[in-house]
Amino acid sequence: MPADETAHSLGFALRQRTTAGSGRPSAPPRVQGRRRPAPQSRPPRRGPLASALRLYQQAQRAWDRPLTAYYLILGSAMLITVLGLVMVYSASMIKALQLSLPASYFFGKQFVAALLGSGLLLIASRMPSKLHRALSYPLLAGTVFLMILVQVPGIGHAVNGNQNWIYLGGPFQLQPSEFGKLALILWGADLLARKHDRRLLAQWKHMLVPLVPVAFLLLGLIMLGGDMGTAIILTAILFGLLWMAGAPTRLFAGVLGVSAVIGLLLIKTSPHRMDRLACIGATEPGKGDVCWQAVHGIYALASGGWFGSGLGASVEKWGQLPEAHTDFIFAITGEELGLAGTLSVLALFAALGYAGIRVAGRTEDPFVRYAAGGVTTWITAQAVVNMGAVLGLLPIAGVPLPLFSYGGSALLPTMFAIGLLIAFAREEPAARAALAMRQPVFGKKRAGVRWKSMRRRVKKRPSGER
Repeated sequence: MPADETAHSLGFALRQRTTAGSGRPSAPPRVQGRRRPAPQSRPPRRGPLASALRLYQQAQRAWDRPLTAYYLILGSAMLITVLGLVMVYSASMIKALQLSLPASYFFGKQFVAALLGSGLLLIASRMPSKLHRALSYPLLAGTVFLMILVQVPGIGHAVNGNQNWIYLGGPFQLQPSEFGKLALILWGADLLARKHDRRLLAQWKHMLVPLVPVAFLLLGLIMLGGDMGTAIILTAILFGLLWMAGAPTRLFAGVLGVSAVIGLLLIKTSPHRMDRLACIGATEPGKGDVCWQAVHGIYALASGGWFGSGLGASVEKWGQLPEAHTDFIFAITGEELGLAGTLSVLALFAALGYAGIRVAGRTEDPFVRYAAGGVTTWITAQAVVNMGAVLGLLPIAGVPLPLFSYGGSALLPTMFAIGLLIAFAREEPAARAALAMRQPVFGKKRAGVRWKSMRRRVKKRPSGER
């Protein structure tokens, strides 16, 4: 045997002994002309932090899509309205039976109002901005006229101490102050947009006049009927318009201070309003049961638990809780659907408010910005005031939960306002292009025409933009 082969065999045997003594598996002999395959790299393990980051990035991409605001507004508004119909039926059954009416009486009226409101929503969502601006002045004039008629004896009627209703005959009645919110938003947005185009908003006189005097006229007509809750929402809309118009801090604080002083005087001069203010955080009905409604609203929420007692199983609606299907329907929702139901309603309003802010922030049209911001301020402020009163954090203002509580006079203008937001969300350039791409194409001829038009557009662009 040659010497080199003997040395190679002795070295291989020595390596085998060493490996066997250490307890490790022996390595296979190296074959000339072949390479040992490289070990495969294992994929990195994805921890919870990486998964959370990936989910955050996916959610951010979803929020940045052009049609996100459009779908949020449409979806959240429809879900709130449908859930509100269910809760109106559940909360109003006992009240209807006590009045010797069919159990579905209030639900039937609310359903008809929802159908009419859906028609208004569809019309508003298809109307161009120019038509909305042209509609603002007749709407404001008609609302002021109706609010004056409310104070005429024999025409206006009082409900729960507030004279702000006009009976239309039969079971139908109208509250003109609810349309005053929509009228102020459209008219104020058109006024501020005109002054923005003329660059007059830098002067405080043009910012305040005539917006603030007209708003105070509406507030005065509302307060003649004693409806301070609607006056609070109208004041919030006014401040929202001034804020979006870029009012200076001193001017904004001055108007806010004057409104606060007037509000305190109105509260001090009314024992009924002082009692409502004293019921914030109350846990007992108090002397004369002045806090009966606030306390039983808390009882309803507290007895709901995590998932509620079930639809139709509320106890407080059997005469214990006043206005169970209108101002305090959120309490019945908490009792029957629990914390999960109330948080779902809160999340839907939060999504609607976020979408409205996004529409107002991404547009370049001043009218769209002011109108979208005003509608968002109206709905979110009214929802906060209603929920805060039910939770005992704010005084009871007597305002309904938008799109949710019973009341056709409140539902119709609110759904028209939702149609405004949908129209504004559709008018964004990116959203308009995305919607145009989703339109169905019927026939090869139409498809060929569209393809040729797209090729022409590409050819007309400079080479650097392709």
